[in-house]
Amino acid sequence: MVSAELTNNEPTSNPKNPHGLGDPNDLSLRKVEIEVLIPKKMREKAKAEKCTSEVAAFHKCCSENGVSLVVKCQDTNKVMKECLTRWFRDDDFRKLCQDEYLEERSRYRRTGKKIYDRFKRM
Repeated sequence: MVSAELTNNEPTSNPKNPHGLGDPNDLSLRKVEIEVLIPKKMREKAKAEKCTSEVAAFHKCCSENGVSLVVKCQDTNKVMKECLTRWFRDDDFRKLCQDEYLEERSRYRRTGKKIYDRFKRM
């Protein structure tokens, strides 16, 4: 005989996993989160908040020089990369981005709604 739980199409409610997306209070990180998602968040946050003038100068140089940007924008590109690399190697900044990522993931797991990423427009 098949149990009522298996024949019922509705999943059983689990307080630790309310939307079937994982435990909202879990602070462990998977390998892909450590190696891909956290660094991606760091790059986006550094571009949007920490190196804004360098990024803006590089974009301005690119838009002004068209095809010749490869040659003419090397200096501004170097300055931008140095700024981004400095923040990417900063352990405190990494910890901040990791904490923000865990909070966003926890909120997603609690509500089931994705968080609008304000950095996607960059």
